[in-house]
Amino acid sequence: MNMTPRAIVSYLDEYVIGQKSAKRAIALALRTRYRRMHLDDDIQDEIMPKNILMIGSTGIGKTEISRRLAKMMSVPFIKVEASKYTEVGFVGRDVESMVRDLMMTSLNIVKEEFKENSKEDMYEYVLEKIVAKLLPPLPKLATDSKKDDYAISKERMRTRVLNGEMDEYVIEIELPNPSIEFNDTNMMPEIANVQESFSQLFSNLNKNSRKKEMKVKEAKEVLLIEASDKLLDMESIKKEALRRTQEGGIIFLDEIDKIAVSSKSEGRNDPSKEGVQRDLLPIVEGSTVNTKYGVINTDHILFIAAGAFHLSKPSDLIPELQGRFPLRVELESLDEDALYKILTQTKNSLLKQYHALLEVDGLNLEFDDDAIKAIASLAHNANEKSEDIGARRLHTVLEKLLEDISFDADLKQGETITITAEFVHEKLDTVIEDDDLTRYIL
Repeated sequence: MNMTPRAIVSYLDEYVIGQKSAKRAIALALRTRYRRMHLDDDIQDEIMPKNILMIGSTGIGKTEISRRLAKMMSVPFIKVEASKYTEVGFVGRDVESMVRDLMMTSLNIVKEEFKENSKEDMYEYVLEKIVAKLLPPLPKLATDSKKDDYAISKERMRTRVLNGEMDEYVIEIELPNPSIEFNDTNMMPEIANVQESFSQLFSNLNKNSRKKEMKVKEAKEVLLIEASDKLLDMESIKKEALRRTQEGGIIFLDEIDKIAVSSKSEGRNDPSKEGVQRDLLPIVEGSTVNTKYGVINTDHILFIAAGAFHLSKPSDLIPELQGRFPLRVELESLDEDALYKILTQTKNSLLKQYHALLEVDGLNLEFDDDAIKAIASLAHNANEKSEDIGARRLHTVLEKLLEDISFDADLKQGETITITAEFVHEKLDTVIEDDDLTRYIL
């Protein structure tokens, strides 16, 4: 991913308001990874990723940053919640499964790239198969003139298939027996391999292909899958996916504060929480994880952790784990101005989403600037009166504000409704002023 730090920050600015320190830290970490890949092998192995810990209350952009990173990058990236992992012996997932999840993501990315590069060969394979079904082959003893005529007919048929003229014709194609692939990343690789071996054994016992009649249009899709299985070099794909996982993989570890044990807590030695931290430590520090595609070394996987730390603080994590996240950024709480910018400046903002949704029913929804400021102000007040849930408060405020309009939208087709500041205050002031209503409704 050849993007400069400024380009990364600029991209994130389209979706996340503020939080400059967090964006800069992530942009620099990503650029450092790109720079490292262009160094000599002897120094490349010495440069370890600088893992990042993002600290801030809910709804201020931590998860949104991770979502946008996943869409922006072509490197393997997964987001996991630390709270779903527990120590072995307790109910939960094996911590190593996050690395296996990352490997599966990498495999899918590389497979799609190989498919894109082999697209012409795959379409040629499908075309040859369909033309052979539509145009029966010549007998072996055919004359040269017949062969020439057949070649001309075949070329015409290829053109007709390409143009979609034959899409409604029905042909009979052979469907291979479906193979079962075990992709449960919480399963030990050895067990997964044994199950796959049994699956292949049973599929080999019944090699007879199933025949099915379908339209040419449908056959194209089925044969594309067959083409990808036959033409793609899966060994090369697995090898490249393994390399990308080790060298460029990123794991976003959300809700890390949920596995911290507060010093004020009576259950200081909570085995399920401290156990997860101790299980995480070797993965973050650098270790090897067995997967069914090979052994993955986690030394150069970048970990970005995030947590609200309301009931605990970063120092409540075990010291060894704290040391594995040397870069710490604290995200600022969202004020009224930030909430206004989220509604007006972000790409595909909530206001644009509601406008698009109601447009489906033929209703044109518009917002006055004063109304937007009033919404931001009321959302900020609600955050101050009850729990601060950041930008997520805008979802509840807007849903309550537009509830009646959205319900009756089909009765107002062709109309234009403009939301004014007066309408906002009329709908929401009583809810905001009443602490109980604010707590339970907004």
